[in-house]
Amino acid sequence: MRIVISEFMSLDGVVQAPGGPEEDTDGGFAHGGWSHPFFDPEIVGGTFDDVLAKADALLFGRRTWQTMAGAWPDRAGDPFADRMNTIEKYVVSGTLSAQDLVWANTTLIPGGDAVGRIRALREAGGGDLAVMGSPTLARTLLSEGLADELRLMIMPVLLGGGKTIFPADGGLRALELVSTVTSAAGVNVCTYRPVAANA
Repeated sequence: MRIVISEFMSLDGVVQAPGGPEEDTDGGFAHGGWSHPFFDPEIVGGTFDDVLAKADALLFGRRTWQTMAGAWPDRAGDPFADRMNTIEKYVVSGTLSAQDLVWANTTLIPGGDAVGRIRALREAGGGDLAVMGSPTLARTLLSEGLADELRLMIMPVLLGGGKTIFPADGGLRALELVSTVTSAAGVNVCTYRPVAANA
């Protein structure tokens, strides 16, 4: 399976709490919901439709999974929501238990086993394994060389700090820009793939 990471991202690289004020206030983050003025159904929404259509499964960190699990099951009847609810899902967590997995078709990956289990999923073949949000998980995947594609919806706003997906370990990681589309609101939807070290 290819691992595809999709993120709403500010121009200064922040991915924290794009969806709402209370989504993630860690570190005193006060700009939750910042992506809303830049969302459009055709370009930005179309990106998520495309990611979901090509995915065989979704992979989340705990906080993002809990946010999604609290929202999508109540939206049954919409094609996107129905796909979100029926697709296979994995959540990486050191605190959730099997009894917490209230969102249908969710499998728990214990935090301590995450890299090995995700590596095995990636090598298993099939369609894409899509990551949405989940900045800590996304950063780990990038650090471990497990991300096959980045779909970044880069929005024309500066947030001045917050969570990012980019490793801060001093490593150099070259990427190839595969495509870019710009929305009327100034969102650049950029698709990147890692460049092989021997390329």
